[in-house]
Amino acid sequence: MRPALLQCGHAVRRAAWLTALALASGATLAGSTASPASVLEPVHAFFNAMAQHDQAAMRAQVLPAGTATLMRDGKPVLLTLGDFVDHVKPGKEKIEERIGTPQVLVDQDLAVVWAPYTFLLDGKPHHCGTDVFNLVRVDGQWRIAAIADNSRKCGP
Repeated sequence: MRPALLQCGHAVRRAAWLTALALASGATLAGSTASPASVLEPVHAFFNAMAQHDQAAMRAQVLPAGTATLMRDGKPVLLTLGDFVDHVKPGKEKIEERIGTPQVLVDQDLAVVWAPYTFLLDGKPHHCGTDVFNLVRVDGQWRIAAIADNSRKCGP
């Protein structure tokens, strides 16, 4: 039995390595018909609309019944995407969320985006973390089905 376990362990390590390689390259998976750039369009449009406090434009990029899971101080804050959008209201402060180099995986009508981010308040870093987006293609258009993120103070 030991050799079978070793072979299984080797297969798991190989699968993990191949997954990491695919993530690092931003590759699409076999059977995919979408580019990583097309998947990122609604993510960028969502953040552009958020910076403009444009709820209608934000809502156009999401499935309103989808979920937002915001990890804050080790605890999840759960909202629908519709509720998340409702929290973005015009104010005196300028807001902007910038993502770093995203990792994108696509398989047919399903995609995942993993990206570091910096949230700016009045042009200054307020908090940083990682965004994870789950997207689905509906009627030929990519829509955000779920968002998860974590948050921490930005480093020096």
